[in-house]
Amino acid sequence: MNRHLLRFLACAVALTLPFAAPAQTRPMHVILPISAGSGVDAIVRAVSGSLSAALGQPLVVENIPGAGGITGTLAIVKAAPDGNTIGVVSNNHVTNPAVYKNLPFEPVADITPIAVLGSTPFVLVVNPAKLPAKDLKELLVLLKAKPGQYNYASSGNGTIIHFAGAMFADEAGVDIRHIPYKGTGPMVTDLLGGQVDLGVVALPAVQGHLKTGALRAIGVCGKERSAAAPDLPTLAEQGLADYNVSGWFAVVGPPQLSSAEVKHVRDAFASAFAAPQVRAAMEKQGNDISISSPADAEKFFRAEIARYTRLAKKIGIQLD
Repeated sequence: MNRHLLRFLACAVALTLPFAAPAQTRPMHVILPISAGSGVDAIVRAVSGSLSAALGQPLVVENIPGAGGITGTLAIVKAAPDGNTIGVVSNNHVTNPAVYKNLPFEPVADITPIAVLGSTPFVLVVNPAKLPAKDLKELLVLLKAKPGQYNYASSGNGTIIHFAGAMFADEAGVDIRHIPYKGTGPMVTDLLGGQVDLGVVALPAVQGHLKTGALRAIGVCGKERSAAAPDLPTLAEQGLADYNVSGWFAVVGPPQLSSAEVKHVRDAFASAFAAPQVRAAMEKQGNDISISSPADAEKFFRAEIARYTRLAKKIGIQLD
């Protein structure tokens, strides 16, 4: 009797205790060293649902703009390598070392390269009311006839758009003045208004204006034509054989991220970008997705840093 009574009391006590809550899956923090609404921000937002499912974690996307991407990248560098923080960086990760003497981190050694994810095509555009050229040959005739009288816009000093415009002027051998803006939006507004004459810009940012004829595309800036504008030839096809620049984006982790976590994150991005709704979104935006290995991502970063450092010295871009 006593034994049965003790069992009954033990069960009664157990039923009055709260059930242990299941362990909560920690969210993956995705740091973007760029402003909300930018091209890379739109890409990450489009893939976030599929990426969360592939990772098996909820996502927290955090925009940390400032100092040309340095502020946000520093947050990635300082994050714990516990597999719960990654970052998506773009061209400024490799152009900043070329224009800033004293970065607070080393852009390759102080992060863990995971994968270059893809790129967005850049196009050279003109305001046709200011420069009525239909192709590169006609544009160069106009620019060379009036050296120093035309100008090109950029989204800011030291940005990839600045480098792209300066690279064009250097390789084409034309004298055009640089007009920096604070972001792509104001730059495109003044291209439309005729305050500036030409500029390099991401294709998705001007596709609508190209269709209306308010702006005219002279050529694609990468080595290959864009699937989003297959009839538009590259500048390389038209005579600038070495001209090649596009807006790429890559996923990185904090330093010392384990190889297992690197593989987990890379595989999750590959799965997420393969989802039909994500592929459709990328095609609509004109993005080319091609996911590299971690080793190739590191080689790419180093090669791009060397490339833009040489160009910065040649054309005199220095911000501090």
